[in-house]
Amino acid sequence: MIQTRPLSISPDQQLRNIGWNWMLGTDTLAYLTNEAVVVSPEEADAYYEAANQLFEMLVEAGQHVIDNNRFSELGIPANLVELIKLSWNDERNIQLYGRFDFAGGIAGQPIKLIEFNADTATCIPETAVVQYAHLRANGLDEKRQFNAVYETLVSQFREIRQQNGDLPPTLLLSAMRGFPEDDSNVAVLGEAAREAGFTVDFEYIDRVEFSDNEGIFKQNPENGQFDKFNFWFKLIPWEYIGYEESDLAHILTEAVRRRQVVVINPAYSLLFQSKYILKILWELYPYHPLLLQTDIKPLPDRPYVEKVLFGREGANVRIVDERGQVTAEAEGDYGDYPKIYQEYIELPTDTAGNRYQAGVFFAGEGCGLGFRRGGVILDNSAQFVGHIVE
Repeated sequence: MIQTRPLSISPDQQLRNIGWNWMLGTDTLAYLTNEAVVVSPEEADAYYEAANQLFEMLVEAGQHVIDNNRFSELGIPANLVELIKLSWNDERNIQLYGRFDFAGGIAGQPIKLIEFNADTATCIPETAVVQYAHLRANGLDEKRQFNAVYETLVSQFREIRQQNGDLPPTLLLSAMRGFPEDDSNVAVLGEAAREAGFTVDFEYIDRVEFSDNEGIFKQNPENGQFDKFNFWFKLIPWEYIGYEESDLAHILTEAVRRRQVVVINPAYSLLFQSKYILKILWELYPYHPLLLQTDIKPLPDRPYVEKVLFGREGANVRIVDERGQVTAEAEGDYGDYPKIYQEYIELPTDTAGNRYQAGVFFAGEGCGLGFRRGGVILDNSAQFVGHIVE
């Protein structure tokens, strides 16, 4: 059973104290709970170790996909394969961050990988900043939390800058217009990049200019000139670019090949983002204690979860019992993608019956923990719950 501890003092003032008042009034705080999940030091360490081990396994799985040309099985558009290989084979292209979603790991349940959000993972402000501010506002020491997300992002940006020292450190961050949650996530990343020595700017994707010969540009509102950026972070899914913007996929391939831009996260993150990688992991590491059985056909005689290869926030998920009856399902916009079938596992619950899914950020190493709380299928209405180590 999940144990929670009340944290009655709002983090608002603490956010102002640390200079993050820009976050107040956005949707970041709207679903923050006034309590924290209690995690033991041993459980926090286990989450950290699981993330580190699983990322190593994902790298092996990614190499397997490339070596055996299994891109189509993963649902990866053909027009991104070359860019994936370019970014994979050049060690200067570094995975900035991602987020593992785990079942268990607390209340006596083993940790099991649900999926890895490798490409456009969100919940950064809540995990990195808000739960920390909530902890401090209630007079608790920062050591009582497994949370070094912001500091680790700064380190990752420094590493990216050092590995690409031939390029001036100018970074443009982009998101799609009309998603304030994405804006908040990008803002935290921008602060981390500035601290790491980047010159940082932002522009919505519909106003970014792309050239296969010269790279990526934003028009300067002061003089009307177009400023070039050597690094581009995009909170836009790679599969969207591949399927919906084929011209952009070609431009980015050529621009990366010619060292006109470094894209963050690199295109190879799509190998990890496709949920088909869960099947590859099971092939390479059958019955590994961190994995759930996953296949391209329904699992017989046991409950399973039906997922699309590129779904987000619980969309187009169905839960099926051992008799083949659907017990829960969520609609969504991703139903045209192929499906995989993953063994179902119960999430830990509290006394009110709420289910909890752990999210562990990875930025070169496991670096922070947070929880999402909701029903049988965790969708975009789920609450964020911080944690306290004791």
